[in-house]
Amino acid sequence: QVQLVESGGGVVQAGGSLRLSCAASGRTFNIYGWFRQAPGKERELVSFINWSSTYTYYRDSVKGRFTISKDNAKNTVYLQMNSLKPEDTADYYCAAGRRYSQDGNEYDAWGQGTQVTVSS
Repeated sequence: QVQLVESGGGVVQAGGSLRLSCAASGRTFNIYGWFRQAPGKERELVSFINWSSTYTYYRDSVKGRFTISKDNAKNTVYLQMNSLKPEDTADYYCAAGRRYSQDGNEYDAWGQGTQVTVSS
């Protein structure tokens, strides 16, 4: 059974940092992504990485501030978030799929989500 378990969310002041973790079990996937959904807004892709960590993608609003990485030995994906802004406040979800996509419907497995709140 495939399971993705996120951790690391919390409340932080603007300018602060958080590191999200996503522990995967059950099987490996080609692509691991982080999505977020703020209250009243649509879900959006934040970043993704391929299994071999040779390709990454970031949405423009987080480039230079967020870094995605993967530890294959631990089958864990990380999202290091620096210089956080109030507009980064959202529920963050880990997802896994077979191919590159910004469309969440293309992903096969999802975690339960972790909340990130950035205060001004």
